[in-house]
Amino acid sequence: MTGKRVAVVLSGSGVYDGSEIHEAVLTLLAIDQQGAAYQCFAPDILQHHVINHLTGEATDEVRNVLVESARLARGNIKPLSELDADEFDAIIFPGGFGAAKNLSTFAFEGADCSVDNGVVAAVRAMLGRGKPIGALCISPAVIAKVIPGANVTIGEDEATAAAIETMGGTHRRSGHGAVVVDEEHNLVTSPCYMLEATVSQIADDAAKTVAALLERSH
Repeated sequence: MTGKRVAVVLSGSGVYDGSEIHEAVLTLLAIDQQGAAYQCFAPDILQHHVINHLTGEATDEVRNVLVESARLARGNIKPLSELDADEFDAIIFPGGFGAAKNLSTFAFEGADCSVDNGVVAAVRAMLGRGKPIGALCISPAVIAKVIPGANVTIGEDEATAAAIETMGGTHRRSGHGAVVVDEEHNLVTSPCYMLEATVSQIADDAAKTVAALLERSH
């Protein structure tokens, strides 16, 4: 074990209204396989909405982001408000629409989005301590809203890239296996399911992102 600890911030359970499950689980696997430990967190808030993942239609259900994220964490999860940046060497945000719907309003408002106060506090706390921040899939767009001038990738999607640029960030096009490192902000991002992908490619992207995070942690 490296003795390093990584905070993993989830946004629900399921790609259309929460965390992308493959990205979340493979991130946890990568952290464990690379000798570090993780603790999952999620904001204790209601989801924007609940999607039937079979039909893609919204339902009348009401669900809580922390409660749903607990499914992925096997119950071992804490409210994001309890995250103490001094206790962790790095933080990472898997993707999924939950990042753009629950952790922020990016899915609805693009560059004019707001970001959950707990997410803002966690990112700024890690940034202020010089600790690395990782983001997968759509999550880099959320981080770009919080960190002015962030240099990130979400792959090749032109509309999302344009929104990142409008927010004052810099977008770098990338493919699978690519990890973009923003040296100034100690930020590591990878496109994952923002590109057409197999689960093996997601595993590779998650592993490389985690490796870069751990390498940059002190």
